[in-house]
Amino acid sequence: MRNKLFAVAVMGASALSLAATPLTAEAQSTKRVLVCDKDVKKKANTGTAIGAVTGGVLGNVVAGNGAKTEGTLLGAGVGAVVGHSVAKKKAKKKNCHYEYVRR
Repeated sequence: MRNKLFAVAVMGASALSLAATPLTAEAQSTKRVLVCDKDVKKKANTGTAIGAVTGGVLGNVVAGNGAKTEGTLLGAGVGAVVGHSVAKKKAKKKNCHYEYVRR
């Protein structure tokens, strides 16, 4: 009788400890979030415009005699993508940081 009572007490205590573990883990969980200033988007858009103009001019200069329009459009498209990427990356380096937020 004593062994059965002891076994029930041990199983009950272990069941309570297993049920309490996820609750404490959820209460203490944190999430890493990238926080940026609003200047990142503005600087990325400026980089897009500068890249498009520069790429368009360069595409016009490099293109052959009969393909000036196509060279300008292609250069502007590629320049816009590259300008946006570079400006965004530089702005994120200076104006972004990670914060840990509790859930």
